[in-house]
Amino acid sequence: MANLRELRDRIRSVNSTKKITKAQELIATSRITKAQARVEASQPYAHELANVLNRLAAVSSLDHSMLRERVDGKVAAILVVSSDRGMCGGYNNNVFKKAAELEALLRQEGFDVVRYVTGSKGVGFYKFREAEVAGSWEGFSQDPSWESTHDVRRHMIDGFVAGSHGTAKARPGLNTEANGGDSNAVVRGFDSVHVVYTEFENMLTQTARAQQLLPVVPVIENEEYQLGDSALSDAESADQLTPDYDFEPDADTLMEALLPQYVSRLLFEMFLEASAAESAARRTAMKSATDNATELVKDLSRVANQARQAQITQEITEIVGGAGALAESAESD
Repeated sequence: MANLRELRDRIRSVNSTKKITKAQELIATSRITKAQARVEASQPYAHELANVLNRLAAVSSLDHSMLRERVDGKVAAILVVSSDRGMCGGYNNNVFKKAAELEALLRQEGFDVVRYVTGSKGVGFYKFREAEVAGSWEGFSQDPSWESTHDVRRHMIDGFVAGSHGTAKARPGLNTEANGGDSNAVVRGFDSVHVVYTEFENMLTQTARAQQLLPVVPVIENEEYQLGDSALSDAESADQLTPDYDFEPDADTLMEALLPQYVSRLLFEMFLEASAAESAARRTAMKSATDNATELVKDLSRVANQARQAQITQEITEIVGGAGALAESAESD
């Protein structure tokens, strides 16, 4: 049986750790609420922007570089969205696993994969495995803002517009060995952009997801795919007419201006989702750690009580034995 002093020291150590995990749990809980509020606040603008693009798609030529599949290029960029801090359970591992699956699929289809990473955990993961990373951004995983994510959003859009046969200017904050800190450096473009991030479903469920960002699936085609035959039957029965809109300037000019904003906003919403998912994963992990610490303290306390009881029993036995020996000695005298 372990020494009683060692058991008490361990109980104090576990209780100290428990205070830390409980504090982290409470902090993560408060951040989830804030992150959810930010996601909800961003939805009205994104919804209206999607509606405008949907109307533009119905009358424009849809001949935009962000909508066209590249037939002469086979370079795919993958943006892996990880966290800057740990203690969030399997959050990052699930993202890395999903990214590996996507990379394998793209390579099977004949694509050259260019990897970009956000979050220090992702940077460390690929650096440890000596895997090539074309660029990385850090410092905003828990609290992404429009300003802090500007460079990564612009770089992914500029790189796609340039294509694999062109180059794009390296944005500030792009950490690459190639540019050596040169603000005039350029990087190779790519022909498609995929984002691997964690989607927040609820407080207990967060799912790693891979989504194609560019080229954009035309909004009108996406809506028809989602609605399917039910939309056709409803339209036939209700005989509703679609409103006729006049656009100033023309629809193609508006599409040229609004589509990059739509893509940029879509990527920003992914960062917000990942932020909420990270906090939820950290809350779950810290709650589990706190519960485990509570159980461990109970077990150690029980063992310590048993050790204390055994020690007291031994002391009583020794006292009784000593008293008996003295009594026998007195009688013999």
